[in-house]
Amino acid sequence: MAQVSGQGTIWNLPNYSGMLYTADAIRTPFFSNMGMPTRKTGNFEFPTASLYDHSAAAQPAITETASLTAPTATEAIRTQEKNVTEIHQKAVKLSYVKQSNSARLSGINTAGATNNAVSEMDFQRFVKIQEMARDIEYSFLNGAYQISTSAAVANKTRGMFELCASTTTVNAAGAAISKVLINSLLKSMADAGAYFNDMFMFVNSFNKQGITDIYEYVPTDRNIGGANIQMIETDFGPISVVYNRFVPAASLGIFDMSAVGAVEQDVNGKGNFFEEPLTKSGASDDVMIFGQIGLDHGPGFMHGSITSLATS
Repeated sequence: MAQVSGQGTIWNLPNYSGMLYTADAIRTPFFSNMGMPTRKTGNFEFPTASLYDHSAAAQPAITETASLTAPTATEAIRTQEKNVTEIHQKAVKLSYVKQSNSARLSGINTAGATNNAVSEMDFQRFVKIQEMARDIEYSFLNGAYQISTSAAVANKTRGMFELCASTTTVNAAGAAISKVLINSLLKSMADAGAYFNDMFMFVNSFNKQGITDIYEYVPTDRNIGGANIQMIETDFGPISVVYNRFVPAASLGIFDMSAVGAVEQDVNGKGNFFEEPLTKSGASDDVMIFGQIGLDHGPGFMHGSITSLATS
């Protein structure tokens, strides 16, 4: 169903009775399972990790004579990884006439029926907040990094799948999800240095069923059939399996949520994700919701993905 662009009036926003539902995704399981507390920044660029490397492990062969002279000094070099906050902004504009006609119903108008939105403004605010949550969840998974270089260039936060594409990922080349592919990814992550602290596998509907098909076992109760695999025990520790409608159809991600958090950027005196009235131009209420947020994904070596999976 389309949305009205611009002014909401009595004619383009009809009132109805009946329970309110939406078929769109409104759950945000990635955001809800982030293990790090939300932190604040006063700079749209923020660090996600500072990395250093050790010299290669080797057995020393130092003689007594050689030990009398100190070895050549070596020092570890630190590097920094970063991400950015992005702007999320929504607005609602409702005429006074629209808001004063809450008892005028369209559709089936049975005696005693009531408008399912007692306050049109409250309903529209609620929808916009849901939309912003959806946009954040989508960006944190699928965001393509872009840093602002001028007022005309938007900051865009890097999402988990883009992060994994440059660190640890397995290309399934059109194959269906399998233990072989999952084990290959887990081995690659382990070899890259993943900690496996609090692992979550985020999958779409097709691959959620695929995971259950792969790992299901015969239940002990012969009167109950079916399975719903919500955790996989692996060589590197348990992995929670979570269905997420914002995961791309041909991908899945295994992320260490202990290293993942949100970064918010406040506006002085207003906070973040605040509502304020806009300048009136006539007989309407005009409001805006504004916020800035980015993903602290931690170091890329802690996460992994499988891409180009079969989708049917």
